[in-house]
Amino acid sequence: MRTIQFREALREALTEEMRRDEKVFLMGEEVAEYNGAYKVSQGMLEEFGAKRVIDTPIAELGFAGIAVGAAMNGLRPIVEFMTFNFSLVAIDQVINSAAKMNSMSGGQFTCPMVFRGPTGSAGQLGAQHSQNFENWYANTPGLKVVVPSNPYDAKGLLKSSIRDNDPVIFMESEQMYGLKWEVPEEEYLLPLGKAHVVQEGSDVTIVSFGKMMRVLEDADQALKEDGVSAEIIDLRSVRPLDIDTIIESVKKTNRLVVVEEAWPLASISSEITYAVQKHAFDYLDAPVARVTSRDVPLPYAPTLVDAYLPNVHRIVEAVKAVTYR
Repeated sequence: MRTIQFREALREALTEEMRRDEKVFLMGEEVAEYNGAYKVSQGMLEEFGAKRVIDTPIAELGFAGIAVGAAMNGLRPIVEFMTFNFSLVAIDQVINSAAKMNSMSGGQFTCPMVFRGPTGSAGQLGAQHSQNFENWYANTPGLKVVVPSNPYDAKGLLKSSIRDNDPVIFMESEQMYGLKWEVPEEEYLLPLGKAHVVQEGSDVTIVSFGKMMRVLEDADQALKEDGVSAEIIDLRSVRPLDIDTIIESVKKTNRLVVVEEAWPLASISSEITYAVQKHAFDYLDAPVARVTSRDVPLPYAPTLVDAYLPNVHRIVEAVKAVTYR
């Protein structure tokens, strides 16, 4: 099977869906003439033209609002934010228009659209360009929130997101755009809201999503050297949240560690912890452990960035704590 980059998998998903459905179009800053800030849309302007690959001004609130109106009128826009940090400028359109339109109109209007772009830290970008808002958007009824961890998932999930009749928040990682993975040439779709059991194990369940799945790979290797058998679950989507898959795993392993690149308060890991204690309390042999980013704005110094983010050492220590090793 061929191996392609994360950005190429996204491009294939976008291109295939635009070829399939003329109602699909892409808009955002630098997506056309510049081929995308991260070269996700490279070559798409030449194929689809300026009416379907649209460069916008630096005005997120404005072009997000245009896209909502387009979706309400039967089109399927894909809005690229250069970073989800900038989506805060447009959050009124995302939360108060796209997410609520179907409910407020009594089903007369839908907003089949995708807001996509990079999330989280990507090196020394400072406190204003390194944040995770997955839990913010997942807190909003009417939105679906997808966070892929590899090129295979990215393509299948993005195609499903574009076809979905609800607004979808599709969050990528700037640090993974060059990540290579095996991706089939034939068409495939992945369902939204269904987690993937990446690896079966017996000693502990470890749940994560997005870029942190790559950190888990190294942590799992260290755990194997210590004789720990970890069952690893990639959420893929954080809304809908596949609690059932997590519960079934915890009933088998009796222990849970959740890894998340976000601040700890009111996070996705908080919701998972609540659900597990509600539905699988009698199966737990240890308290649920969380490994999150530190509860501070992200510093700039590389040493402090390393201390801020979840890492292999912190994950291994959390697993050792719940397995009493």
